[in-house]
Amino acid sequence: MNQKDKQLDAVRAALGTVIEPELKRDLVTLNMVKDIEVEGGTAHMTVVLTTPACPLKDVIEADIRAAVTGVDGIDAVEVKWDARVPSDPRISGQIDLPIRNVIAVASGKGGVGKSTVAVNLAIALAQAGARVGLMDADILGPNIPQMIGLPAVPPPITEVGGRKKMIPPALHGVKVISMAFLVQPGQPIVWRGPMLHGAIRQFLTDVVWGELDYLVVDLPPGTGDAQMSLVQSVPVSGVVIVTQPQAVAVEEALKSMAMFGKMEVPILGIVENMSGEFFGSGGGEELAEGTGVPFLGRIPMVAAIREGGDAGKPAVAVAPDGEAGRAFASFAQQVAARVSVLTSQRLDAAE
Repeated sequence: MNQKDKQLDAVRAALGTVIEPELKRDLVTLNMVKDIEVEGGTAHMTVVLTTPACPLKDVIEADIRAAVTGVDGIDAVEVKWDARVPSDPRISGQIDLPIRNVIAVASGKGGVGKSTVAVNLAIALAQAGARVGLMDADILGPNIPQMIGLPAVPPPITEVGGRKKMIPPALHGVKVISMAFLVQPGQPIVWRGPMLHGAIRQFLTDVVWGELDYLVVDLPPGTGDAQMSLVQSVPVSGVVIVTQPQAVAVEEALKSMAMFGKMEVPILGIVENMSGEFFGSGGGEELAEGTGVPFLGRIPMVAAIREGGDAGKPAVAVAPDGEAGRAFASFAQQVAARVSVLTSQRLDAAE
């Protein structure tokens, strides 16, 4: 074996000591490293993350550099990044959709900014490089198009396999479907449960989503038909619970968590929205600690978020470096990390 081959083996061995912080296993076992080469004292490699929105990318890179530069003759490391989001195996087993993960966004009560969180979450994931869809499952009160900045006009229709399907409009890298595209502005939608179930099912199967890493689903507030219909229609990888800091919102969020627990939908975590002087802060974090679920972040109570929602200019899209934009980006990273962990665990269990 020549010196270069020895170095390659030593580099692989060093990488085998680097632990992925979320998955708790080494990079080699996880098959996260490829294209390893050594040239003139520099080790080159590509690291394949489980999400492009990885919050611990810098930690992983620092650990790689520390491990590999300890190899005799290696004094520099060049890391290229790639990502492949793992697919929730239950989705392909139940429904014929090229969607890797379904993320529901829910709240116990209205007025906590759930739709604002859903819109900014979807955009932040797309900004990180993921393929994202956004489904407005609030059939009776659809407002996602207005909040993201899309006109409420019927989407184009195409034929796929002899079946007519809607082509979802896209903005900020996010494909969107909503009942607001299908009814006249101001027209009330007065439907019972079975019709809501049919609409949600259609939004899944009669839309040309294409390949998606994440389908973010904005649910109506409360614990009702839409929530049950979604869970019955497609395996939900996990749900984000949105709450305001004050006690009444936290109490209703707890009810929402209990409902998803009964339906065996994992809670990805809790995000505290509208945090600040007006509504206070800490209620969402206390709920997370008390229930043993992750706290995903705190979104500040700033006028730019409300103004952006009304004007169709989401904060993370128009001002990603602002206070709100940074908060939404950090929150999205935490959500993506949780989804990766849960989906990887399901894949391990399925083997």
